[in-house]
Amino acid sequence: MNKEQQLTFDTVSHQLTNINIWTTDGNWVIYDVRPHGSLFTGLTIEKVHVETGQQTVIYRAGQGAHVGVATGSPVLPQRYVFIHGPAHPDEHWQYDFHHRRGVMVQEETPEQAVTLDACVITAPYPAGALRGGTHVHVFSPDGSRLSFTYNDHVLHERDPALDLRNVGVAVPLRSVAAPGRHPREHDGSHYCVLVSRTTPKPHPGSDDINRAYEEGWVGVQGYLRPDGVRQRWALAFIGDTLSADGEKVPEVFIVDLPENLDDYAIAGEQPLGGTATALPAPPAGVCQRRLTFSAGRRYPGVVNQPRHWLRAAPDGSAIAFLMRDDDGIVQLWILSPNGGEPRQVTQSAWPVQSAFSWHPGGEYVAFVGDNSIMVCEMASGRVIRQTPRSDIPPVSDAVVFSPEGSRIAYLRDIDGCNQIFVVEVVW
Repeated sequence: MNKEQQLTFDTVSHQLTNINIWTTDGNWVIYDVRPHGSLFTGLTIEKVHVETGQQTVIYRAGQGAHVGVATGSPVLPQRYVFIHGPAHPDEHWQYDFHHRRGVMVQEETPEQAVTLDACVITAPYPAGALRGGTHVHVFSPDGSRLSFTYNDHVLHERDPALDLRNVGVAVPLRSVAAPGRHPREHDGSHYCVLVSRTTPKPHPGSDDINRAYEEGWVGVQGYLRPDGVRQRWALAFIGDTLSADGEKVPEVFIVDLPENLDDYAIAGEQPLGGTATALPAPPAGVCQRRLTFSAGRRYPGVVNQPRHWLRAAPDGSAIAFLMRDDDGIVQLWILSPNGGEPRQVTQSAWPVQSAFSWHPGGEYVAFVGDNSIMVCEMASGRVIRQTPRSDIPPVSDAVVFSPEGSRIAYLRDIDGCNQIFVVEVVW
C-alpha cells in the first residue's frame, strides 16, 4: 500500500462531489467549503494542487448567496459548474431544493459566472426554461452537455407532495430568456428539459416512479443496443417504485436521449415547460426504461445508504450500483444498459461503504470498504486494499479516480472537519 497524502489542513470542512472533481490535467482537486454536505452555507469554490498543496479560490459568492457541489469539465476548455443559491435571500425566497440554480465559470475568466438554467415561475412557462432548482450538475464525458436533478417551485407552492425530484439535461441548443414577470426569474445559457417521468401516486407493481435521482451518463460514447446500433446519449438513474404490496423499492432506470440538439425542443404529449398543475415534460422520443426488478429478492431495491450515484463503465457496457446480497451485505453489482440479470461483483464479508467511481480504463472501481479505500477488479471481483484499515472510515461522499487513473481522491474526517486526501493506486 502506498502512503496516503493529506492535501488540506484548514480548520474548515471540505466537500468533494462524487465525480469530475479533478481538473483535466490531473493536477488539481476541486471542492467547496460547506461545513457539512447537508448545510449549504459555503461561500467559495476552490481547488488544491496535488503536488504543492496550494489552494486557490475559483469563485466567491456575494450578495448573501452560497455555493457548493462543484464539478469540472472532463475535457478542455477547463470549466467549473456548481450550485448557486439565491442572491439577496429573504423570508419569501431562500435556499431550498426548489430555489437554486447551476452556474458555470471558465478557468480563464472565473469572475464571469453564467447561469445554466433559466427560471420562469409565472405562466405561460416557456420551453427550455425550468421553474425551480437544479442540483449536482455533471458534464457529459465529451463536455458538451450536463445532467442534473431538479425540484419544482410552481408545484411546491401548490402542494409540496407534487414537487417530485426528477432528472434533467442542459444542452447547448440556445440560450433562454426569462420574461421577468417575477423578480426571481432569470435567464439561462442552456436549453434545459426534464428527461425522466414521475407520478405522485405510482401504481403498485408497475414501472411508475415518484422520484428520479442519482443519475449518471452511460458510456463515453453511449452504449450498443441489441441491434448493434449505438445509442449515443443515455442517462441511468434510480427510480422509486412501489412493489405489489405498496412498499417503496428503488430500481435502476435508463433514459435514451436524442442525438440531435434540435430534437430536445420537440414536445411530446405534454408541454416541455410544464403547466400550473404538471411538471415540465420530456421531449418527444425520450424513452424511459426500467432495468432492475428486485421486489422479489430477500433484500429488494438499490440501497440509498450509503448514498451513491449510478455510474457506467467507460465503454457503456455496464451500469454499476449498490444492492444488498442475500445476507444483507451491501455489494457492488452491474447490469447491461439493455437489461437482463444483474451480476454481483463483490463477494465481501464487509459492505461497500461509499459512493464509487470507475477507473478511466474501465477495469476497476474504487470505493470505501472495511474502513479503507479499496479498488475492485471488475472482471474477477478481486478487491485490492489501498489504505490501511482505520478506526473511522473515509467519508462516504466521494472516492474518485484521477483522469489518468493513477490516483484516488477522497475525504477523511479529521477533528470534525473533512480534509482532502489522495493515494497512489497500487495494483
